[in-house]
Amino acid sequence: MPQRRSGIKELRKNRRKRMQNLDVKTSVKKTIKTYLVSVKENNMSEAENNLKTVYKKLDKAAKKGIIHKNTASRRKSRYSKELKNITA
Repeated sequence: MPQRRSGIKELRKNRRKRMQNLDVKTSVKKTIKTYLVSVKENNMSEAENNLKTVYKKLDKAAKKGIIHKNTASRRKSRYSKELKNITA
């Protein structure tokens, strides 16, 4: 535990930010999970809508610095490939 007042404030800030980042990460995971379920059920229209929301969530997480920009790009590419495999 920090002893100085500035250290205590910094710890508070870090905990608050950690919880915000965790909320964003869980939100991304939930949207990805709903997308993958719709892909597994071969529900094309629902999968397309869910893919748009997945893109949006990944881009926002990358913009905030929660995940790396290339990680978001890689995931978007993989999920779009899964959607194309449904149509084929």
